[in-house]
Amino acid sequence: MTNTETIISKVWSFADVLRDDGVGYGDYLEQLTYLLFLKLTDEYTKPPYNRKLAIPDGYNWESMLSKRGAELDSHYVKLLRELGKASGILGQIFTKSQNKIQDPAKLYRVIDMINAENWSLMGTDLKGKIYEGLLEKNAEDVKSGAGQYFTPRALIMAMVECIHPEPGKRICDPACGTGGFFLASYDFLCNPVNYRLDKEQKEFLKDRTFSGNEIVASARRMCLMNMFLHNIGEIDGESPISSADSLVSDPGARYEYVLTNPPFGKKSSMTFTTEEGKQEKENLVYNRQDFWATTSNKQLNFLQHIHTLLKSDGHAAVVLPDNVLFEGGAGETVRKNMLATTDLHTILRLSTGIFYKQGVKANVLFFDNKPASKEPWTKEVWIYDFRTNVHFTLKKNPLKFEDMNDFIACYNPENRHKRKETWSKDNPNGRWRKFSYDEIMAREKTNLDIFWVKDESLADLDNLPDPDVLATEIIENVEAGLDSFKAIVETLNGE
Repeated sequence: MTNTETIISKVWSFADVLRDDGVGYGDYLEQLTYLLFLKLTDEYTKPPYNRKLAIPDGYNWESMLSKRGAELDSHYVKLLRELGKASGILGQIFTKSQNKIQDPAKLYRVIDMINAENWSLMGTDLKGKIYEGLLEKNAEDVKSGAGQYFTPRALIMAMVECIHPEPGKRICDPACGTGGFFLASYDFLCNPVNYRLDKEQKEFLKDRTFSGNEIVASARRMCLMNMFLHNIGEIDGESPISSADSLVSDPGARYEYVLTNPPFGKKSSMTFTTEEGKQEKENLVYNRQDFWATTSNKQLNFLQHIHTLLKSDGHAAVVLPDNVLFEGGAGETVRKNMLATTDLHTILRLSTGIFYKQGVKANVLFFDNKPASKEPWTKEVWIYDFRTNVHFTLKKNPLKFEDMNDFIACYNPENRHKRKETWSKDNPNGRWRKFSYDEIMAREKTNLDIFWVKDESLADLDNLPDPDVLATEIIENVEAGLDSFKAIVETLNGE
C-alpha cells in the first residue's frame, strides 16, 4: 500500500468502529472535517508558518487534547456551536455542526489518530488525495445518498481536459457538491505540462478563480474543506461557495467557464405544511426574464442558468440526463434557443453504471456562448456514443480516466475545429459522428437523443456481458422505468 492508501485505510477504519454506535459514514466524515480543519489551523499557527488565524484560543485544537470523558464531550459540543457563529470560511465549515460521536472515548481516539499525523508537512496533493479518497468511500455508501454529490473523478478529469481552462480566468460550478470540478481544474492549471504559472497567476488561482453554490450544508462544508486541503482560498477569507439556491435569480457575475453536474431529479419542489397539518409538495417554478422557458424541470432550469452565467465567449461542460435531449414543450424551446444562441458543438453519451445512483442515463453537453446574431451559431453537433456496448460497474469495473482517452482524442482539445469522424458507411459502428444544424432541426421536437451504434447484445447471444453486469443493467433499467412511471403519476396528479 502507498502512504496515501495507508492513511486513508487508517482513518476510514474508525468508521466501522463507530457504525456500531449508529454513526454513519457521512456523519463520521463530517466529524473528520471539523477535526482535520482544527488540526491543520493549529499547525499553521506554529513554525515555520506562524500565521495568525481567527480561531478563538478556548476553541482551538489544543483545547481538546487534555480533556477526556464527559468533559471532552461537553467542550466539543460547545466548540462546534461557537465556531459555527464565526464569519467567512470558518463559519461556513462549522455551520449547523453537531457532535455525532456520542461515546467520548471513541471521540478521543479519533482526535488522537488525527493528532498523530503532521498534516501540514504532507504535500497538498497527498492531503487532497486522502480527503478525496474518504469522499469517494462515503459516496459508495448507497443508503446514505451521498453519491448524488459525487461525480466520478475520471469523468470530471476528462471534461476538464476537453474544456482546457486557461490561467487568469474564472470557473463556476452552480451545483458544486464536494468540489470535484474545482479540484480537477486546479490540478490541470497547476500541472507544469499544461502551464508554468507566474506569481500573479498562482495568486489568482488560489483566491479568485473558483466560485460556486451548494445548498446542502454537509456537502458545502466538505467542498470547502476539500478546497482548503488543496490550498485554495484562505481560512479567514470569504467563502467562495454560496449557500443560496443558484436558480432563484441571476447573480450578475459572469464567468469564462462553467463546469457542473446539477443534482439528479427532474422536478424542483418544496414541501410545506397545510392548515390541517398535512405535508404537501409544490413544484418550484422559477420566473426569470433571462430564461427562454418557464418550467419546474430542474435540469432545464440549470441549463438556462448556466447560459446566463457565461460570458459572451464563455465555455461550458455540463452533465445532464437524457430527458433534456428529447423532452417536448419547454425542453424543445430550450434546445432550439441553445442551438441558435450558443455553439452546442459536442454531446458525450455516457454509459450507465458509472454513477452512484443506479439507472441514470446521462450525457455531457459542451457548448460555447456567443454574442447576439441573426444566424444560429451551432453549425454541427458532434456526438460520441460512450454508452452502446460499453459496460461499467462501480466495484468490479469502475470508469477510469484511461477509458476516456479515445473520446478526448476525438474531441481534439487543441483544435476542436479539426475533427475527423470515426463513423462512415464502411464503419457504421464508429462512435464519433457529426450532424448538421439542418439535420437536427428536421428531427421531431429538435430531438438530440441520437444513437446509431448497433447493440451487440441484441444480435449476438454469444457476446453477452458477464452475468453480474447484466444483472446490474436489469436493475438500472427497472429503476429508471419506475422513476419514469413516478414522474407520469406526479404529472397526472398535478404534483
